[in-house]
Amino acid sequence: MAAAFVLVASMVGPAGLRAAESDGLKLGEFIPAASPQPAPEISFTDMEGKTATLADFKGKFVLLNLWATWCQPCLKEMPSLLTMQARIGPALTVLAVSEDHAGAKVVQPFLAKHDLDKLRVYLDPKSTVVHAFEARGLPTSILIDAEGKVLGKVEGGADWDSDAMRDALSKLLPTSKPS
Repeated sequence: MAAAFVLVASMVGPAGLRAAESDGLKLGEFIPAASPQPAPEISFTDMEGKTATLADFKGKFVLLNLWATWCQPCLKEMPSLLTMQARIGPALTVLAVSEDHAGAKVVQPFLAKHDLDKLRVYLDPKSTVVHAFEARGLPTSILIDAEGKVLGKVEGGADWDSDAMRDALSKLLPTSKPS
């Protein structure tokens, strides 16, 4: 399966994509952290403007998905995020953090149009989360354990409901629903 990846700032264009690929970037695949490190302290807002932090989810395994409405690979992967979330259930909390600069006025209609309103969506219009995690592009998803340590990440669009992804996650999550 070919995966796409929207590169941010310094890596835009074909030369940037070649550089990312030469760095060993495996688009759409879960890459475990060599040594799990604490996630940066970050905050974002919910659709009503209320501030939330990653620390609010301590004690839970979190999949932090960084995306934007203009990102085609993000749009393609989002339905599989919903399916995966339903399959795994409470063993994993999916936080879809939009990097759209226009915030809720762009994100709310997008979610309604694409029937994605069951995702737990947050807003990061200043891209502080992207910078804190040093994400090279969108979508990027980071798996964080119950103690707040980064277990690994996926750069590029992923099929979250694939056998390979289910296998990768099942090795890391405490429990999950059977498929």
